[in-house]
Amino acid sequence: MNNSKPLQNETVVFTGTPKSTNVFSLVEQYGGTPQSYPLIAVKELKDTTDDVRLKTCHQYDWLIFTSQSAVTSFHQKCLRHNISISSIPSKIAAVGTKTARALEKIGFQVEFIPTIFSADVFVKEFEPEENDTRKLLFLKGNMAGTIIREALPFHVDEWTIYETTEVEDHIAQLITVIQTNCHVSVLFASPSAVDVFHRQVASHIGWDGYTVCAIGHVTEKALTSVGANVHVRPTEYTLDALIKALAKRKEEAN
Repeated sequence: MNNSKPLQNETVVFTGTPKSTNVFSLVEQYGGTPQSYPLIAVKELKDTTDDVRLKTCHQYDWLIFTSQSAVTSFHQKCLRHNISISSIPSKIAAVGTKTARALEKIGFQVEFIPTIFSADVFVKEFEPEENDTRKLLFLKGNMAGTIIREALPFHVDEWTIYETTEVEDHIAQLITVIQTNCHVSVLFASPSAVDVFHRQVASHIGWDGYTVCAIGHVTEKALTSVGANVHVRPTEYTLDALIKALAKRKEEAN
């Protein structure tokens, strides 16, 4: 980029909770001001059967993780019940490089990542050897869709290990920030955050007057379905790529 500060005077709002503060630093590097107003929260779901389910993981040929939240929750269960990652021989599939890195950090080796980081592309590209697909386990959140279970031509069990809940603590502040700043970009990383924003924020201030950014085509679809115009969507579905695409758009607009 010719302009090293394309986000100068731009307030960049995160509506989720980033797994790393590096994305805030990236906004600042481009001259912007990052603001975090999480509209959703994620926490591990605990159950008395967790230890039993963990001990059956070795029976699956593949474990499928589509988010870093799933990795974190699974690891927490393993630690709590003294299950070693090395004792699980299953092959590992991850949706996204960040999810893959989180898996590798706890000791897994990732065998498959789709070219586009979304479940609908995953089911199209996941074609392991026939003898590798007797049984699959999808580690998921309570808001996950059914496409992995329904679209894959294999036996897929599901285990809901974390839940996504709505956070209302920051609604009033978020509305004020958008209404009182001249240059605002709002970043959406999930349909869940879109849903909360639509009901709690856009219902008061509408969808105009700020830049709407979506991390991928699924989130973009959620935004357009509620009447928003999506201005930025990167080709790589990560927050880093979203910020870089936003910076490029702002630079080209100046």
